[in-house]
Amino acid sequence: MIASIEKIAATVLYEGYLLWPYRRSARKNQQRWTLGGVYPQRYSALHPDNPWLMQTECLVTGERPVVSVCVRFLQVVARQVMQKGESGAFAAVDALWVGREQYLTWDEATERAVQIDELALPELTAARSIPLFIPAGRREETLTAPDGAEAGALVRWWRTLEGAVEVQATAVAEALWRLTIRIVNTTPWAWLGRAETLRQTFVSTHTILTAAGGEFVSLMDPPAPLYDATAACKNVKTWPVLAGAEGERHVMLSSPMILYDYPQVAPESPGDLFDGGEIDQLLLLNILSLTDAEKAEMRATDPHARTILERCEALTADDFMHLHGAIREFRVLDAQAE
Repeated sequence: MIASIEKIAATVLYEGYLLWPYRRSARKNQQRWTLGGVYPQRYSALHPDNPWLMQTECLVTGERPVVSVCVRFLQVVARQVMQKGESGAFAAVDALWVGREQYLTWDEATERAVQIDELALPELTAARSIPLFIPAGRREETLTAPDGAEAGALVRWWRTLEGAVEVQATAVAEALWRLTIRIVNTTPWAWLGRAETLRQTFVSTHTILTAAGGEFVSLMDPPAPLYDATAACKNVKTWPVLAGAEGERHVMLSSPMILYDYPQVAPESPGDLFDGGEIDQLLLLNILSLTDAEKAEMRATDPHARTILERCEALTADDFMHLHGAIREFRVLDAQAE
């Protein structure tokens, strides 16, 4: 994948994953995974605002275009801290200090993807369904005290996920196709609360489409002859935009965030802060102003939070000057002239 597209796609994947002040105790981090959720179908039937499907529809031009589809999302992973007692038995605890390092019970996430390559649109007039199945799993990490003794463990576990990615193409006119991608979550659900249901949810779901032998049509600024055809595209809980270099039409990013065509991450940004709309400089200065105790909690909250803190503390004065401001020129493409 082109580096610029990978960067914006990764930003979408982790948008809202963890918010300032990047600590478990912060109220805004008590209710997470609110973006791009595809929930179990039975849960969605009782909670219609939480959809069990995400649908992308867009137009592709070309006599015989070939499209590749990549669906990406996060799967919630529970992290339980276990303390080893004098008897050698392990007990679940909310927090544990091992030497100078603190460990907290919390939820993390792992990246998942479904890749479907080289789909010739003339051969997709009948829908093709690709099963999605991720088995439940568990792994343990030993926590060792400074004297080498086993002090506890981190137990990470995740639930089974089931669903499918359905792809279909419909001929709209000569050399014009409507491409439909539906992501559905059919994971069995047994009347669980929201926190447990999120562990059966596709979180921060988005789709990356690439085309060969054809081009995508902007849904935001289509050529005038294609206004009606683009207006007929039905997108559910997602927003497809052109991606890559300005003017290119071979990549489309379908995101749960409303973006413009050709979205970019500011090149001055030193790294992800899980809030693409924020001002990096202000967030970084706020991080540096945390107390030692707050920084310790930030490190213990999540591995990604630790990375943010370490990156922030390593920034130089010149790095901060690069964040102070930038002026850029943008060229508006004339769709009528295409």
